[in-house]
Amino acid sequence: MKQIELIVTDEVKSMRVDKAISLLYSDLSRSSVQNLLEEKKILINGKIAKKSESVKTGDILNVEIPDPKTLSLEPQNIPLEIPYEDEYLLVVNKPKGMVVHPAAGNYDKTLVNALLYHCGDSLSGINGVIRPGIVHRIDKDTSGLLVVAKTDLAHIGLAEQIKDHSFKREYRTVIVGNIKDDKGTINLPIGRHPVDRKKQTVTTKNSREAVTHYEVIERFNGFTFLRVILETGRTHQIRVHFSHRGTPVAGDTVYGNPKKTYGLEGQCLHAAVLGFVHPITNEYLEFSSDLPDYFEDFLRRIK
Repeated sequence: MKQIELIVTDEVKSMRVDKAISLLYSDLSRSSVQNLLEEKKILINGKIAKKSESVKTGDILNVEIPDPKTLSLEPQNIPLEIPYEDEYLLVVNKPKGMVVHPAAGNYDKTLVNALLYHCGDSLSGINGVIRPGIVHRIDKDTSGLLVVAKTDLAHIGLAEQIKDHSFKREYRTVIVGNIKDDKGTINLPIGRHPVDRKKQTVTTKNSREAVTHYEVIERFNGFTFLRVILETGRTHQIRVHFSHRGTPVAGDTVYGNPKKTYGLEGQCLHAAVLGFVHPITNEYLEFSSDLPDYFEDFLRRIK
């Protein structure tokens, strides 16, 4: 169990207690705070907080955060497309709709469950029991390539390449709208959304550098097909950057128009190219993944 104490600042005065706490303490989402309120785990000036209660400057908030529940990860025999594998790492071509690792609402049938069946105990443990072998992630509804580490040494070597921006990640996407330039760079910092804690946003507050390069492959009426290269790898980076410019990724109901799916189940975004230096052999490896059927079908429809 973890106990935290927060003091209400002018920035959050008059807000409801759940919103105020989620802004003062970014590790807790607003929904998590609401659950803690129901469980009477939050005090305002020593008294149990009510859901509808508002806070004022100087209020002392005490929050009791229970220990996280231990998840029992089960190996599951889920077919995987594996373009490359050796004793140190493997490259997986993840299908659209598969979650990378267990989280709220998705406790099984994830990539990790499939990896545990395929690799057994041969996965790095650096990211803990919930994310064994996971060096980097792509979203549930993003398809394409990612690398998985089998040993801690391989994991460290791959993570260093991601950190120093030498890890190649190239995507294909279709955005809503047309852009004038044939190529360009979006260099805007990204941080957690101040209200919706599950989302990211372009902001200078508590943010990190985010750089996205793009090049037009083909233009359509109302859509643009792009090649996108990540220099940095922030959460939802491509989706946030293009949404901020007013040209969201087609099918993205989180950062785009929630009512316009264009017949897509989630964003039209594919991790098409992955390149890195093998952390053990020092050989440069590069892999490419063809556009999946859903992506090809969408291109045919907008043509």
